[in-house]
Amino acid sequence: MNAPSSTYGLSSEARNLHWLLSNLVEEVPGVRSVAVVSSDGLMLLSSDARHLSAAGALDPTAQDGPKGSSADLATIVSGLGSLTLGAAKLMDGGGVKQTMVAMDGGSLFVMTIGDGSLLGVHATPDCDMTVVAYHMALFVGRAGHVLTPELRGELRRSLESAQ
Repeated sequence: MNAPSSTYGLSSEARNLHWLLSNLVEEVPGVRSVAVVSSDGLMLLSSDARHLSAAGALDPTAQDGPKGSSADLATIVSGLGSLTLGAAKLMDGGGVKQTMVAMDGGSLFVMTIGDGSLLGVHATPDCDMTVVAYHMALFVGRAGHVLTPELRGELRRSLESAQ
């Protein structure tokens, strides 16, 4: 698979994370969109499954409104992550590893990445939840150790320059 054209000029670690994100969308049936959000609520990586070309590159011309977009997903993931963290503190439950919300029209999965960042996935209602959770865990395992403060900064800057 080719790396998205928006990744040229980025470090190999940043390109690898973009590739992992694209792979998650392409390999897991039912995934609609994916977002990685920093611990302070800023989007670091995003991919909207409807807006990926056959080569895995993000298609910036595919726009069907803000509802359901990766930016909306990032906002929801950040808020849900904060809410579940607060609930865990109130309940003396320790750290939150994963949150899942099943809705009539789809599912939302949020998983903590080692540095406090969050991985969020919006999936179709008929997705296999165990398959989605498994692939999310693989992403977290591969991404968690490379998501340094320097890389988070690079990812933020690349998103800002793409807008």
